[in-house]
Amino acid sequence: MRSDDVRSAAAACTGLLGGAVGRDWSVRAGTLDMTVSEVVAHVAQVLLFYAADLAGGPAEVDALEVQVRADRPPATLVAAVRAGVFVLAATIDACADDVRGFHPEGAADPSGFAAMACDELLVHTDDAARGLGLAFEPDAHLALHVLRRLFPWAPHDERSWPTLRWANGRAPLGARPPLESWRWHCAPLDEWDGTGP
Repeated sequence: MRSDDVRSAAAACTGLLGGAVGRDWSVRAGTLDMTVSEVVAHVAQVLLFYAADLAGGPAEVDALEVQVRADRPPATLVAAVRAGVFVLAATIDACADDVRGFHPEGAADPSGFAAMACDELLVHTDDAARGLGLAFEPDAHLALHVLRRLFPWAPHDERSWPTLRWANGRAPLGARPPLESWRWHCAPLDEWDGTGP
């Protein structure tokens, strides 16, 4: 996955959220213990952290703090997401494919950071949409690329978007119950040991 995937996920995210800035963002975001404002601020903040982590190399850069304020107006939070996408996409573009950046789940390459960013954008937009009483379903091919990059152990017998929601612990998948805990494989795929969580 690359920066264009991040931009595509961001377009879906900001398209939905940008059209909902007049709604009440103090409501709970789906099943999360966060408001819509808080989850959108979280997405913007994570995107900026990912850019710093990828640029900073495989050791954690714990001297850096990034904060996106959830108490800002919805339109400002959407703008913060756009800014985070711009910075992360530019960082991905500037990095060679074999560059590694810090992540607790494993040193991720640009593809891993792009996939994690897409996952954050898509899944949390869905969380926010559910809180706002809106429907959200991203492009099936984009959801599939995220799923196969971050969750190589995920089932192949269901549609990509419901499977991605299941892999993130959001919902059941057919007869499979919702996951109580989940993780990513953000290091290069050739380092996956073939096991699931």
